[in-house]
Amino acid sequence: MTGFLQNTFNGLVSGAFYALLALGLAVIFGMLRVVNFAHGAFYMLGAFGAYVLLAEAGVPFWWALVIMPVGLGLLGMALERAFIHRLTRLDPLYNFLLTFGLTLILQDLVKGEYGVRSSPYAAPAELNGSVDLGLFDFPTYRVFILGFAVCVCVGVWWLLGHTRVGMVVRAATERPELTRAFGINVGRWVTPVFGFGIALAALAGVLAAPMRAVNPLMGADLIIVVFAVVVIGGLGSIFGSVAAGFGIGLIQAWGEAYAPAILAQTLVFIVMAAVLLWRPAGLFGREEAPA
Repeated sequence: MTGFLQNTFNGLVSGAFYALLALGLAVIFGMLRVVNFAHGAFYMLGAFGAYVLLAEAGVPFWWALVIMPVGLGLLGMALERAFIHRLTRLDPLYNFLLTFGLTLILQDLVKGEYGVRSSPYAAPAELNGSVDLGLFDFPTYRVFILGFAVCVCVGVWWLLGHTRVGMVVRAATERPELTRAFGINVGRWVTPVFGFGIALAALAGVLAAPMRAVNPLMGADLIIVVFAVVVIGGLGSIFGSVAAGFGIGLIQAWGEAYAPAILAQTLVFIVMAAVLLWRPAGLFGREEAPA
């Protein structure tokens, strides 16, 4: 029983990263209909930025947790205005290839400056040690990640569901044509929403830095799983992305603990295939009306 609970908590912590990344992807796709393949690169930049700030300027983790999402969110807004919005009227494949190219450029720039060796990043002293959860102890930093990610997801849900700005963004995300019919300029929200999605990826990267090795390729493998999470939850569905993120984290943790190694490595994609066969729009996605 203790081992099962430990694996469950580990799965929830992994799911916290998936939820934050998938939340950003879902917001971007819902508003722009762009599959942002560069999301993993911005996750990596968030972690690397925190490492560089600490190593070269002595900026602690708590400040990096604010600086990197804001800085990379602004960078994302600049990239959207400079490149992505120019291709939005074309086939979505063009922006997919553009963001894939951005990923390669960002990874190579970091590799050229810092190499491919993994760099350690220490957790803040306040979050060292472990927390007694009754049946077992769990690292304090992982408890913080789980609680912080849940708070961020709830905060985004409240922002989108209970404020005027959030309701406009949600309407433009879920039904852009109907929103335009009510006289709302959807285009003015595109750039800030893209920057917001990038900021969530950077936030996840800063949180991951003390827990995972900081290296230029840390987002390359993760982004494939995050795409599967978004598809399972439903493209553009904000609640679905968060729920699927935590669910996939649990499935992965249980699979690695109790399933054969080969099955554990492919379990996420087996679940994705099963969900798409049952509900092509994802668990919480909205079926597109036929043209």
